[in-house]
Parts: sequence; C-alpha cells; structure tokens
Amino acid sequence: MKSADIRQAFLTFFEEQGHTIVPTGSLVPGNDATLLFTNAGMVPFKDVFLGQDPRPYVRATSAQRCVRAGGKHNDLDNVGYTARHHTFFEMLGNFSFGDYFKRDAIRFAWQFLTERLGLPAEKLWVTVFTEDDEAYDIWADEIGVPHERIARIGAKDNFWQMGDTGPCGPCSEIFFDHGPEVWGGPPGSPEEDGDRYIEIWNLVFMQFDRDAAGNLNPLPKPSIDTGMGLERVAAVMQGVHSNYEIDLFQNLLAAAAEATGHADTQSPSLRVIADHIRSCAFLIADGVLPSNEGRGYVLRRIIRRAIRHGHKLGAEGAFFHKLVAALDAEMGDAYPELREGRAQIERVLHKEEEQFARTLDHGMRLLEVALAERDGDMLPGETVFKLYDTYGFPFDLTADVCRERGVSLDEAGFKRELEAQRERARAASQFGADYTAALELEGQTAFTGYDRLEDSATVTAIVDEAGNERAALASGDKGIVVLDRTPFYGESGGQVGDAGYLHVANGRFQVTDTQKQGDHHLHHGVMVEGELEVGGEVRPQVDAGLRAATVRNHSATHLMHKALRMVLGDHVQQKGSLVTAERLRFDFSHFEPMTPQQLAEVERLVNEQILENAATRVEQMSLDEAKAKGAAALFEAKYADNVRVLTIGVDDFSIELCGGTHVARSGDIGCFHIIAESGIASGVRRIEAITGEGALAWFGEQEARLHRVGERLKAKPEQVEERVDALLERNRGLEKELERLKAKLASAAGNDMLDEAREVGGVKVLSARLEGVSGKELRGVLDQLKNKLGSGIIVLGVGDQDAGKVSLIAGVTDDLTSRVKAGELVNHVASQVGGKGGGRADMAQAGGNDVAALAAALDSVPAWLEAKLQ
Repeated sequence: MKSADIRQAFLTFFEEQGHTIVPTGSLVPGNDATLLFTNAGMVPFKDVFLGQDPRPYVRATSAQRCVRAGGKHNDLDNVGYTARHHTFFEMLGNFSFGDYFKRDAIRFAWQFLTERLGLPAEKLWVTVFTEDDEAYDIWADEIGVPHERIARIGAKDNFWQMGDTGPCGPCSEIFFDHGPEVWGGPPGSPEEDGDRYIEIWNLVFMQFDRDAAGNLNPLPKPSIDTGMGLERVAAVMQGVHSNYEIDLFQNLLAAAAEATGHADTQSPSLRVIADHIRSCAFLIADGVLPSNEGRGYVLRRIIRRAIRHGHKLGAEGAFFHKLVAALDAEMGDAYPELREGRAQIERVLHKEEEQFARTLDHGMRLLEVALAERDGDMLPGETVFKLYDTYGFPFDLTADVCRERGVSLDEAGFKRELEAQRERARAASQFGADYTAALELEGQTAFTGYDRLEDSATVTAIVDEAGNERAALASGDKGIVVLDRTPFYGESGGQVGDAGYLHVANGRFQVTDTQKQGDHHLHHGVMVEGELEVGGEVRPQVDAGLRAATVRNHSATHLMHKALRMVLGDHVQQKGSLVTAERLRFDFSHFEPMTPQQLAEVERLVNEQILENAATRVEQMSLDEAKAKGAAALFEAKYADNVRVLTIGVDDFSIELCGGTHVARSGDIGCFHIIAESGIASGVRRIEAITGEGALAWFGEQEARLHRVGERLKAKPEQVEERVDALLERNRGLEKELERLKAKLASAAGNDMLDEAREVGGVKVLSARLEGVSGKELRGVLDQLKNKLGSGIIVLGVGDQDAGKVSLIAGVTDDLTSRVKAGELVNHVASQVGGKGGGRADMAQAGGNDVAALAAALDSVPAWLEAKLQ
C-alpha cells in the first residue's frame, strides 16, 4: 500500500466516523510564540483544546505536516543515521473536542489498523499509563488484546501535557511487532530500544487540568488527540524496517543519487539529502526564508547540512534545488502549495547553494588545517567558535566532520565562547530606560482621527521625564499627556505617530510624537507656554501638513505591496515597514535584488492606480469575512474578531487589514517614486520611496543636479549621457596605455636584476624588492625572469609603506620543483612580514603587513635555500 493511499485511507475512514477533514496547518505555528515550528498534529488545534477558538465541529481529522529541527524537539543530528528520525514527517490524527473519549478513540484506532489496513491483530502491542485502569480494561476486555501484550508504562512515555500547567492526560501507544528475526524487546522491557517493536500510533486522553500547585483537576469536557506517523505505518504496510525504504523515500533517494552522481542509495548522506529536501521545500512554501536568526536560521542549517553531504558524495556545483521536481511528483497532489510554490522554492534553494558554496570551500580548508594542527583528540571550542563566528562555518557541519574523522569536539568550550559573545552584544546594546514602561492607566483613549484633525478632550494623566505622575505641567516642562479622546494617531503598523499641539486657554503643549500603550494614546512633548493640568480641557490639533504627507506615503505602501506581488510573485510578504512624512520604507521577502526593469514596473503600476483616482474604501467586518474577501494580512498574527479592511485602487487593486490613516482617493498620493532598493538580510529586501510634495522636490533636485553636471561638461542636459560615455571611453584608453608603460618599466627593471642572481647549491637564485611595480604586476615580471633565467629560483617583493601592505611572489622552474616548492618558499618569507600564502609547486603568492621587515625577509632566502638544496 503506497504512502499516498494510506494517507487518503486514514482521512476517509475518520470522515466516515463523523470527523471533519481539516487541511494541514502551516509549519509556522499561528498565535504560538512557544513553538519554532509545527511539531505535532495537534498544534493547529491548540487553541481549540483550550476553549479559545470555537469551531463548527467537535470531531476532526487531518494529515499534518510537521518539522522537528530546532528548539525542544530537534531530531536534526540523528537524521540519516537512524531508521526513523526525520526533520519532516506527516502526522495522521483524529481529534475529539469534548465529544467522544477513550472507548471510541481506542475502538477507532483498532478498527482502522486491523480492518481498513488489514494488520494482523496478533502483531499489535499496546501500552497504557501505569494508573490508567480504564484504558487497560477497554483494551483487554472490550478489544480483546491479551494481557501479555499490554504494558503499563510510567509518566515519562505515557503521560502527555501541553505545559507545566493546563490540559494534560494519560497516553496509550500502539506498537507493531516486526517478528523474531529483528532484535528487540516489547515496550517496557530492557530491550525495548531494538527495532522489533515499533510505535506507530499514540492516543492522548486529555482529561485533566494541572493547576499551579500541581493538582490534577478533571476537565469538564475530556478530549482526544491522536497521532499516527505516516512514514512508520508505510514501512509496516510495505514490509520494510526503515522509513527510508518506503516508496516515497525510494523515489527521493533515486533523485538524490542522480543529482549527486552517487549510486549507493543506502548511503547515510543520501538519506540526509532525501529527508532535508522535504523540510526545506515545505518551510519555504510556508514563507520561511534562509536567514541568520529564528526559523530562517534553522532552515539555513538544514539546507547547508544537505549541501555538505552532497559535496561529501562528490556532487559538483548546485544540486539540491534539482530535487524539488521529484518531491513535487511525490507529494504535490496531496499538498498543492508545494506545486504552486515549486519555482520559488527552486530559486531560493539555488541561491542559497551558490552562497554557501563559497563559505563551504573556505571553511573546509580552514577546518582541515585546524584538524591537522590540533593537539590531542579534541578540537578546541575556541577554534570551533572562530570558524562559526569569523568565517560563517556552521557548528553542526564542524560537528559532522569531526564525527566522521573520529575527533571529539569541545562543545562546552564553544558554548562558553558563544555566550561570551552574546554578553558583549548585550552590553553594547544597553539603551536608556523607557519611563512609560511602568505607566499604569485606567480607562482608554478614544481615537477620533480617522475623520478629523481637531477635537475637544480632557486630560486624564500627566507623566514627567522621570516617569512620575504629575498634576500639572508648567512652561518649559517635558512630559507625556494622556487624553480621554484624541485625533492624534499613535505609532503602530509602521506608521509614525502624529505631531501637533494641545491648546489650552492660556497656552499650548507641543506634541512631538504620539505613542500607543494598551488602549491609551501617549502624547510626548513639551509645554511651550502656559500651564496644563489633569482634568483640564484641551483642544488637540494635529499638524495637518505632516499628517497629509504621512498618509500619502502609507497609502502608497499598500499599492506598492500589491504591485510587488504582481511583479515578483505571491511569495512576497511584508517583513516590516516605516511610514513617515518624508518617505516610506518597506521590507519584504524576496530572494535576490530587484532588476531595474522590475522596479520600473512596480513604479508604473502604483502610478497607474494613482492616476485612476479611485475612492478609498474602509469596512469593518469579521476576520473570516476579510479572509474570504482576499484581504492581505499576517494571518499568523493575532487579530480581533472584528477587523478594519482597507481597499485602495480601481477594481479593488489592494485589499489589506490596516488600522492606519489613509488618503480619501488614490489620486491624493500625487505621484510615487522608488529611490532605493537594497538587501537587509538573507531573503529580505528593502524599498524606500517618496510621494507627493516630497517626490516633486526630489525630481527638482535631480534636474538641478543634471543641469550642473551639464554645465561642467559644456553640454545640454540631453547631451550629458553621450558626453559621459565619451569621457569614460577616453579614460579606459588612458588606463590601458598606463598599464602598458608600467609593464614595460617593470620588465626593464627585471632585466636589470638578472645580474644580481647568485648561485646557491649549484642553483641560480634571485631574491629582490621591486620599486614602482604594483602587486598585481608581479606575476608578469616573474614569468619574464623565469624564461630568461632558464633554470633557477626567484622571489620578488613589493612594499607599499602608505598602505602597510606587502606583496610577494615565488617562482621555481620545472626542473627544480622536486627539490624546492614555491609554496614553502613564499611562506618562509611571508612569515617574516606578518603574512602567509600558498600556490602551486612552480609559483606561489603571499601577502603581509610589515613593510619594514621586507628587506631582511628577502635577504634570508639564500640561507633557507642552501639548507633545502643540500
């Protein structure tokens, strides 16, 4: 029975038992900061079990994609070396939310395994929690499992809990017996770690609520959470003992063998590659991109581990991205998001391969040197950390290489160095305390700024610079003013806070910034004149010019976001934004720099919408209605049940969830222009743009600059480009002529030096310092001298005192390379000028930084060669 058939049979069976088939959740857990990835089938239902997410069903079933490669649940180091560890796996589960309990959960599991899959009942063994007599009796008396095939197991393996407190309960596991020809004992025995008895299903009976004191209180509505590993059951159904032998993995292993040119599909390295393509592809499909922190860092580790194992097998060039096609063929029907995102996944993986190739080659050379020079059987933690921190060589790859070489690794020393670095970083990033952090306020501030810039309000609180509550502010005092209602927008969603004034009868408070804290707007600023007191009436007035400029940029951000997705693809997701009166800044997920053509197209699409001058529409609706409408949002974030949906542009061009302030019509933006595009992290790009009066001012400045350049070139603006091209061409010609003359001078200087050659051990030796020759010209001089010398050894050096740089080159004619290696010779000289180098036996180069020591270093060459040539 194929893996795909088992998956479908499971879902169909439980649908027949009244369960709703729920699509797989994202590998990025929604609303759960405690988890790095979705690592179990119940994760998408966590809030349902807690009673915080009511669903229209009480029974559910799913085939959930899971990743265990970081955090508490991390199987990465075991993958490829064991039969059943994976970074990615599928968990088939059935769930009851206060509906059926132990009896039906056990009956369903037994019926599916024995009747639908046809597994022999005598091959199945069961475990229950030591104290769970109810489950034991159901298995023994109602299902008919013999007592000798039921084991009572302690809390370590057979009691599940969501956390230190909260829902928990006993478990019951089902094992399959592969037969006496496989070593191992039944669960609970001393030999239970063998491969004969394999766990295939876990039933969790969620029946208690553990309080802070550790007491187990019965839940009013006990629930069921089960999980059956697809890969493990497929191995049972296909009569194999390793998950890597099932149909799904056999095809991926064949594709990996072809991509790497390695035919042995039993190779642990091929297994690593076949496993890792699944986790990498699905993580990218769910919006995770390689980076140096968080989920992106784990993804990068997995990708790099796969690449390293491919290179170990002899793969040349980029190969890993080629496996996406094979994975699509295996799993694309079940998971359409994989097929839809295939091109993007291939691009991301290919780019990461190219980037890592440079790191891998350099890091492996450094690691080889460190392993050769180590003192003892352990690689020091300081060395491991230097490879990691200075050269970007991942710790887990160092660990892999050490394990293969039988070298132990000082992990404790590495962690000490890593923590020391973190402490240095923390010490370097200490900022002043936020004196609003401990501010406790009652009530709330009503925001009225969507449709007005002035209002009347009452002061409800005042806080001074020291964080102390005050009854009043006098002229010159700085502080924070809190009102019962305000038209001032508090910074959020990337839009900066408003500025303006709070007018009182005899004075005014200048608002320089507005922040939000909970349900309150905090007006930061200074009392310009007069006095302001708690309970007093004020007239808040937003700076209309700044607000208008800010909303132009904010509305343009929404249009640009949509345009980016149209031009680059649906993988584009917002990663951050900042909207001020001066400009907009937008960070988004994308794997490579945008081309000038792509930037121009984005700009064209946005300006096209501005010219349409369509009315902006704001609607309040439920989150589900917003999703159905196609509103873009960070749906893994937490939103209220009722959300604000903003539509900008003709034909509903942009639909997004947003609480910010915006233009009434798209034409109010005026115009839009991108001024910069850059990368800020791996897989994250940044665009900066301007609108309205800011854009007009920028255009005027560029035109003035063009006129000034034209005046210097004695050309009209439309002739500037042609005149610059002519100057560049002339400059290139002069540079070539200069290089030709310098080479001629260097050659003449080299000819003069031939007379300085001396015999050492019967060999002609020339060691000299050149003047007026650059480091990159040394190679040409060396080749000429070797040709004219016929047989001999040459060392040349150049010292730049101003730059503090030494360049060295050594040459040995072919008839002498068996006696002297150019690399050894140049390193002897380089070590005396603070450097090192290397190269071929006949030619090697090196550098250094001690120019003052160059003469003595070159003078040492004859003595060194005399000892070598004896």
